[in-house]
Amino acid sequence: MVKNLILWLVIAVVLMSVFQSFSPGESAKGQMDYTGFVQDVRRGDIREVTIDNQTISGVRRSGEPFETIMPFYDRDLMNDLVKQNVKTFGKKPEEPSFISQIFISWFPMLLLIGVWIFFMRQMQGGGGKGAMSFGKSKARLMGEDQIKTTFADVAGVDEAKEEVGELVDYLKDPTRFQKLGGKIPTGILMVGQPGTGKTLLARAIAGEAKVPFFTISGSDFVEMFVGVGASRVRDMFEQAKKAAPCIVFIDEIDAVGRQRGAGLGGGHDEREQTLNQMLVEMDGFEGNEGIIVIAATNRPDVLDPALLRPGRFDRQVVVGLPDVRGREQILKVHMRKVPIGDDVNAAVIARGTPGFSGADLSNLVNEAALFAARGGKRKVAMEQFEKAKDKIMMGAERKSMVMTESEKEMTAYHEAGHAIVGRIVPEHDPVYKVSIIPRGRALGVTMYLPERDRVSHSKQHLESMISSLFGGRIAEAVIYGDDMVTTGASNDIERATDIARKMVTQWGLSDKMGPLLYADEEGEVFLGRTASKTKHMSDETARAIDEEIKLLIDRNYQRSLTILKENIDILHTMKEALMKYETIDALQIDDLMARRDVRPPADWSNDDSANSGSSGDDTTKMDVNKNDDKDAGSAEDAPAK
Repeated sequence: MVKNLILWLVIAVVLMSVFQSFSPGESAKGQMDYTGFVQDVRRGDIREVTIDNQTISGVRRSGEPFETIMPFYDRDLMNDLVKQNVKTFGKKPEEPSFISQIFISWFPMLLLIGVWIFFMRQMQGGGGKGAMSFGKSKARLMGEDQIKTTFADVAGVDEAKEEVGELVDYLKDPTRFQKLGGKIPTGILMVGQPGTGKTLLARAIAGEAKVPFFTISGSDFVEMFVGVGASRVRDMFEQAKKAAPCIVFIDEIDAVGRQRGAGLGGGHDEREQTLNQMLVEMDGFEGNEGIIVIAATNRPDVLDPALLRPGRFDRQVVVGLPDVRGREQILKVHMRKVPIGDDVNAAVIARGTPGFSGADLSNLVNEAALFAARGGKRKVAMEQFEKAKDKIMMGAERKSMVMTESEKEMTAYHEAGHAIVGRIVPEHDPVYKVSIIPRGRALGVTMYLPERDRVSHSKQHLESMISSLFGGRIAEAVIYGDDMVTTGASNDIERATDIARKMVTQWGLSDKMGPLLYADEEGEVFLGRTASKTKHMSDETARAIDEEIKLLIDRNYQRSLTILKENIDILHTMKEALMKYETIDALQIDDLMARRDVRPPADWSNDDSANSGSSGDDTTKMDVNKNDDKDAGSAEDAPAK
């Protein structure tokens, strides 16, 4: 900032000097026309004159000064002046100042240099560094006084905090470990899903130890020019050595640390050179004493093995999704920043948010605060947290969307089919809420809420999920006939087929196919190709897999059909409740399943029925691909391993 200010001051002084040198001097008094001047000379009224180019100034016989401009070169003027004995003086032309000469001669060159610097800075993405700083590190340094995050701000990852706790002790007192010959790990790899708090935990380590903190993303090393990334790695470690003891945090290291030689056509030269330089710096001939490298990724499977061996990233810290107690602690951390009502219970909210990461819970508290602000509340109550949870899990309500009564009725039957089958099949997650209010791309939502955090899934649970996913389509077929089934179940069919395929090809849950792996983690079936870790699969095996998947789907489809036919009265009653209230919760579903009168929702009044939905001929035609029904919270892509 100060350098820029000084530069602009210098430029302003130079410009003022140039303008002043070219600006005309102060005009003399007695300005007169040239014709009158010549006549005065011939009458003898002029005593002396000074000729400066075309400007003539002088004094009359009476002592009065004058000034005039010669419009052209007058040869007869000197004869008249000599004839009348007028003292005549000449003036030497003024030369421009030295600064003006330099500015005028060098201005084009300076302009070209400035344009060149501008384009060079644009090519390297700015960054505030010089035009020739391609090889300089883009790591951002935070001093020990700038980091305010501590372990008190990190909750829900107690095991991970214990793993990295000794790093803080080492940075504070290295001799305690060196006395016994122990060496602290030079590299820590934090592995976890997005939003679990890997970056926050790394910053908390630096905040607890009170040491400098270098932070950079893996993508900042790679540029379009080969060798730039390696140069940046060298520069980053040189800066870190000067600031040791310190922490170097590399976020998304998989952007530069992917396995070398993988894929078709070889690897990327620039990325591989950058990775090689990083390997050398982390395990070179010189020991980087006091430098701890922490990296974060959610794809440890794609990292190069040389990066993970002991001596480099020799310790992996898993930062997983928090359990119910961890979610409660995280909620309490974020609730410190907002005024909370007396009825808010963090434990209850934590039980109702299984699978939420730390970022999700932070977003939940923020959404609840926004709901309270829109409602003019002074404190955030439990009601706002429930609304925020529904918005995050099921999507934002689209009450402005126009639906006819027939469309609402079909959606109500569809969601009721999901809910009834989900309540009856064994080992299924309890139905939490059913709504026919459009949310996101879905016309209706059936939401299941697990009673506890699941770390694995049984075969019975997976088959129950398949049955409940087909409940909506079967309800439409039972009520309206097979010819009137809509496209609303396309997402249900996709998810059910995906679960069945994984049961057969990945999870070994098929008696006929046995406990063998027929597909990779991405679900690609090993058909007609040979891989390093797989065997060629015959056409007969592929056909058997398809038959087993269809058999699994058909079995659960028929089970769902039987359940709905046996409970057709509950299907009609639940449809009526959804048409009346639009959203029903677990207590109302209990009433319906017990064939009792349905109690109204706690926040429902008769005025709501006048504002709910629309009917008549004013309908909105939706794109078929956006008419899919998505049942929030009903299934995961794959069980935890």
